[in-house]
Amino acid sequence: QVQLVESGGGLVQAGGSLRLSCAASGRTFSNYAIGWFRRAPGKEREFVATIDRSGALKYYGDSVKGRFTISRDNAKNTVYLQMNSLKSEDTAVYYCARSLGPASRDTEYWGWGQGTQVTVSS
Repeated sequence: QVQLVESGGGLVQAGGSLRLSCAASGRTFSNYAIGWFRRAPGKEREFVATIDRSGALKYYGDSVKGRFTISRDNAKNTVYLQMNSLKSEDTAVYYCARSLGPASRDTEYWGWGQGTQVTVSS
């Protein structure tokens, strides 16, 4: 059973950067695509980025394209989300979850982590 734990959130000024980590337990981590989603107060959960099992395929939500980069290190059972040029509208709780493939719909994912708060001050 793969369990996911997010970390790396915090408070940052607009224009700054943060790197989130999604660490997994279990030997089957590399069998799954991993996605990042976020939920801002009063809003629905939003797709941020996803990466396939090998790391070759990556897809991004329109609001983060060109600013965020997803990557994975299967030897460390970890997926990263590098967030640059942060904006106040990026403020949200960020979650990772696993899927059979790199999908953008949250219904394709399960095993959600507890989330990590990202707050961008303007």
